Amino acid sequence: MEIINASDKKVELTYPCSWAYKLIAGEKKALEEAIHEVILEREHKLTHSKNSKGGKYVSMNLELLVHNEDDRNFIYEALKAHQNIKMVL
Repeated sequence: MEIINASDKKVELTYPCSWAYKLIAGEKKALEEAIHEVILEREHKLTHSKNSKGGKYVSMNLELLVHNEDDRNFIYEALKAHQNIKMVL
């Protein structure tokens, strides 16, 4: 049996492409404000994912068109650095 180590291979994407980020925050409104501050007027789709069992966190899916790898990484880093966002996946 041969085991393939997928971590050695880089996924190749064709840009522009649609990309989805899963965002986790304490409040839906704060998360929506953070997204607006990061992506400004850029067209996007935001959908509710779920609330944590205790109701302390909310997760949402953000989907938008990214133009290249730098664009995709910049958005990821900007979302991750925002004080209203706890985690970006």
